[in-house]
Amino acid sequence: MAVYTQLKQNKIEEILSNYNLGKLDSFKEIEEGIENTNYFLSVNKKKLILTVYEKRVKSEDLPFFSNLMSSLNKANFKCPAPILNNDNSTITNFDGKKLMIVSFLEGKAKSNLSPDNCKAIGIEAAKMHELTKGFKIKRQNDLSVNSWRNLFDTVKDQCSNLHKDLPKLIEESLDNVEKKWPRDLPKGIIHADLFHDNIFFNKDKLSGIIDFYFSCEDFFAFEIAICFNALCFDGVKDNLSFNVTKAKNFIDGYSTIRKLSDSEKQSLKVLSQGAALRFLLTRVFDALNTVEGAIVKVKDPIEYLKRLEFHKNSKNHEDYFF
Repeated sequence: MAVYTQLKQNKIEEILSNYNLGKLDSFKEIEEGIENTNYFLSVNKKKLILTVYEKRVKSEDLPFFSNLMSSLNKANFKCPAPILNNDNSTITNFDGKKLMIVSFLEGKAKSNLSPDNCKAIGIEAAKMHELTKGFKIKRQNDLSVNSWRNLFDTVKDQCSNLHKDLPKLIEESLDNVEKKWPRDLPKGIIHADLFHDNIFFNKDKLSGIIDFYFSCEDFFAFEIAICFNALCFDGVKDNLSFNVTKAKNFIDGYSTIRKLSDSEKQSLKVLSQGAALRFLLTRVFDALNTVEGAIVKVKDPIEYLKRLEFHKNSKNHEDYFF
């Protein structure tokens, strides 16, 4: 979450006039994240989240995100529920942009996850994968392996400003990942952005998952690879180390709902390398393309070099959770 579109009270009240929610009590900018503009709202003493969609979210994808959250919420999955406006739509047009108001999830993100927390996240990820098998909504992953080289081309000439060896290291990783990427694994709807700041806990119990704006169809095992990168490394930058206990607990939790096939296990090394590469590339892009005047905390891309190094040197899936 972040703030690119700065709204004053009168603008938020104008937005709320499109809903039957009541009077605005207070509002506050949410600075975390990098994709969209977000505000915390209190309306008639009810907590809500207002999201204004910015550059990376395509308007044509919004019905998918809205339907996904609504369907998951109806299936008792712990996530925000989009709220209908006066036109009986969850998506509102305002000042040339599209926005959505969703319910508020109690709890907050944990920067330091325990192995038990990772197990709970594994369970929830598998629940989502199983629940969405029956959903008829579709969205391709526009940040899949097929897009990474084009994304690299947009930053190739500048990324050495962040790290002198970055162009060479990315090129080598791309060559390896593209060559070894699996073609036929179980797939369905994944969250695709299960970082700790998108996972809420209340009194150390998982209370919900937010930020579904990268959700798409892809390999279920790619979700696991993303989680290995996002949740199972301890330390910062050059002092990063992979926590096998966290990864094993994640897999143990996931496996209580959905068992991994042998082909999925054997693909985890290259999928994990690819997940690290995907987030390295988007963070490099964001670091080199900050929006002037935006209230946003740009995430450091360089910490993903250490992750890439670990995946490159791992032998097979047994280095991750056995």
